[in-house]
Amino acid sequence: MGNLDEIKRELAAKGQVHLRVKVTPRSGRSEISGWLADGTMKVRVQAPPERGKANEELRALLARELGARLSRISVTAGTASPLKTVLVRS
Repeated sequence: MGNLDEIKRELAAKGQVHLRVKVTPRSGRSEISGWLADGTMKVRVQAPPERGKANEELRALLARELGARLSRISVTAGTASPLKTVLVRS
């Protein structure tokens, strides 16, 4: 996947989507900062990587950007790693 519109279309069509995300914590602001060559989404979050704060901010950012409910977004792999797999359900 290469952009938010593609992700939104897949989410609408399939009801769920798995995203590979590379998270950079303690950034100046929280944003989707781009895409890696393999389709991994690059995300910067302001929160530190302690006690799940960065993961929660990642979930909130994706909910806002994808128009999904926070409760429908979960980090399914890599909770303590910069590379994560995130499940988004419609």
